[in-house]
Amino acid sequence: MIRLTIRNSPEAPELDESEDEKKKQEELKEKFEGLCKVITDVLGDKVEKVVVSDHVVGSPCCLVTREYGWTANMERIMKAQALKDSCMAGYMSSKKTMEINPENAIIEELRKRTDADKNDKSVKELVLLLFETAFLTSGFSLEEPNTFGNRT
Repeated sequence: MIRLTIRNSPEAPELDESEDEKKKQEELKEKFEGLCKVITDVLGDKVEKVVVSDHVVGSPCCLVTREYGWTANMERIMKAQALKDSCMAGYMSSKKTMEINPENAIIEELRKRTDADKNDKSVKELVLLLFETAFLTSGFSLEEPNTFGNRT
């Protein structure tokens, strides 16, 4: 089972890294730069940015909100307000950053496919599936759950 989570603090504590670890992380960022751009293009305004993570271990990706961003429950409460309207939708949801795990087999295969063909339809579908799965397992509500159901 793939476990995707959302955390509320992208400002993880700084750990002492050796020069080799820093160099390896920079190489991974360069290697996956194209994939990050493709994911950002596919998700559009659903995420603020896509980055290569050095602390995601078990899952292909995770969603992170800002340190003072809203939790899933707070976002649900705000969306349920009686006075909400469409122009307030931007204020009703928190900005999310998608962190990808460069050592995960799914992300590596996704990178290979984007390197071969940036317009591959299966890449778009997989990116959306990963994002929506992370979204749901974190307690958020999808705007179009039927689309997710048809995708799985």
